[in-house]
Amino acid sequence: MLQKTPTSPPVSDLAIPHAEGVSNDEFRAAMSRLAAGVVLVTAHDPDDGPRGEDVGMTATAFVSVSLDPPLVLVSLRNGSRMDDLLTDVPVWAVSLLGENQRHIAGRFAMKNRVSDRLLFADLPYTRGEESGAPLMGGALATLECRTESRVVAGDHTLVVGRVLTVDAGAAGGGPLTYYQGKYRNLS
Repeated sequence: MLQKTPTSPPVSDLAIPHAEGVSNDEFRAAMSRLAAGVVLVTAHDPDDGPRGEDVGMTATAFVSVSLDPPLVLVSLRNGSRMDDLLTDVPVWAVSLLGENQRHIAGRFAMKNRVSDRLLFADLPYTRGEESGAPLMGGALATLECRTESRVVAGDHTLVVGRVLTVDAGAAGGGPLTYYQGKYRNLS
C-alpha cells in the first residue's frame, strides 16, 4: 500500500526563523565579498505633479533570469519608493552602469531624499519608448521591462520583468562593480 506523503505548505507561507548565531552584520560582511554589477533602475511616475516625475534607484541585486522569454530580476527594499511605484507602474527601465558612472550610482543610492527631479537634472539620458523612463547616456546597456511577477522575500520584493527593448550601446570601458561596500572597477 502506498503511503501518501503529507503536503508541505509552499515555502513562501513558512515562517523561516533567523538562523541561530548569524547576525545581520555577519551576514552583510559575508555577502559583501560577492562582487556585483551596478545598475540604475528607473521609472516614470505619471501621477506625481503635472508632468509626472522620474524616479531612480541604484541596485546591485540585478540578474538575468531567462533567455526565452527574456526575463530579468531586481530586488527592491520593501516600502521603498521604487517598490511602491512598481506596484502601480508596470513598465520600468534599467541602465547597466559603466566604470565612469560611479557618480550616478552614488547619487541615486542616497537615502531619505525628497525628490529625484534634481538628481536627473544634469545627467544625459533619453526617454524609453516603451516605459517613458530615463535611460542613462553612456551606460553599457539599457533595457526596458514590464513587470511579470513580484515575490516578497524577507525585507525585499523580487520583481521579475520581461525585457521589451534592449540597447547594448556603443559605450566602451568596463562595468561599475560593488565589492566590500565600495564601488570598484574591474581593472
